Amino acid sequence: MKIFLDSADTSIIKKLYCTGLIDGVTTNPTLIRKSGRDPIDVYSELQELGVPDISMEVSGDVGEMYDEAQKLASQFGQVATIKLPMTVDGLLVCQQLSKQLIRTNVTLIFSIPQAILAAKAGATYVSPFVGRLDDQQIAGLEVVRGISSLYSSKGIRTQVLAASIRNVHRAVRSFYNGAQIVTMPPNVFEDMYNHMLTDAGLDIFQKDINAMSN
Repeated sequence: MKIFLDSADTSIIKKLYCTGLIDGVTTNPTLIRKSGRDPIDVYSELQELGVPDISMEVSGDVGEMYDEAQKLASQFGQVATIKLPMTVDGLLVCQQLSKQLIRTNVTLIFSIPQAILAAKAGATYVSPFVGRLDDQQIAGLEVVRGISSLYSSKGIRTQVLAASIRNVHRAVRSFYNGAQIVTMPPNVFEDMYNHMLTDAGLDIFQKDINAMSN
C-alpha cells in the first residue's frame, strides 16, 4: 500500500513527508494555481526534498502534451510521472511515453471502459476519482473495485491510484477495494492518526503517570 499526498503546498508536504510514511505526490493545475507558484519551482522543491514520485500534469493537443512531457522527463528524470487526461490525445501520448519507459498517470477516470483503454495505452497508473463519482450518485469505490478486479484477473500491470479522496473512510475502503495507491489531501492523511479511543487511552495513561509521580 502506498500513500501519496494530493497537494502543491510544499511547506505542508515537507512536514508530512518527514514522517517517512509518504510515497509520492500528485499535483494538478488547480492545486498549482492555489499555491501561487510556478509549476517547475514546485516540482524542483519536491525533488530536492527527496519525493521519489511526482505526478506532473501536461495539457494541450498531442504535440503540446508530448513536448511538455519530454521536457519534464528530461529535467526531473526518474521522479517524474507524467499526468495525462483520459482523452484520445492523452492516450496517444501515453502510448509514446510508455514505449520510452516514462512513468504515466492517466487521470479523470470515471469508468471501467476508460481504465481498460488507459491500460492498453500502457499507463503506469490510472486515477479513478472516487469523490466526484460519489457526487454523481455513482459508487466511486465500486469503480475502484471493478477496475482492480479486472486488472488482477487479466494480469494487467497498470496500478490503480484512487483519487478525489475526501475522508479517511474512503481512503481505507479504496485499499480494501484493490487500489495499490491512494492519493489524499494533507488533512485526510493527518486524520488517519486520530481516534477518540486513542485520545481517551492516552489521557488515562497520563493520569496514571501523574499519580505515580506524586
